[in-house]
Amino acid sequence: MGQTGSFESGPHTGLNQLRSRLEQHYMKENKDRSIFRKNIGRALLNRDHDTFLELWDLDLTTHAAKQTYSALIDSENLKRVEGQVTEYIQRHFQFAVIEVREKEERLQLESKMISTVSWCEECRPSSGWLGLFSPKEKIRSGGLWIVNELYKQSLAEADLRHLHTLFH
Repeated sequence: MGQTGSFESGPHTGLNQLRSRLEQHYMKENKDRSIFRKNIGRALLNRDHDTFLELWDLDLTTHAAKQTYSALIDSENLKRVEGQVTEYIQRHFQFAVIEVREKEERLQLESKMISTVSWCEECRPSSGWLGLFSPKEKIRSGGLWIVNELYKQSLAEADLRHLHTLFH
């Protein structure tokens, strides 16, 4: 994986959501709309021994949560960390799109691709990978910015042939 690591934005379950999901990950500075952004922020804060990590973990998407926790959040600090996350993502990540029309097939392929990488002994991250600072054990040990679908069923030969047809 090297320094850049890997991520999957997840198979969007709604129709025509790819553009908005990519914007949520790459451009919109809102950790609560992207677990990918939240996980990168966790690793950055943990690496820097920043006490803001505890507040970063709060989910402020609901009105009740905003009322409860807004007074605790230093908005300038939140903005600073969101900016660091955006900079890291834009500097270290690229993406590719594979069109898979059926939701069930997207979910199955995503799970198998993640599992394939997590089982791969040669696919370990470099010693400089930011994810090694994650407070989440599954991210550190799995070598991916996600915790779901690790170490399940890998891609079979038939799946690989099918993926090949999707690329051509």
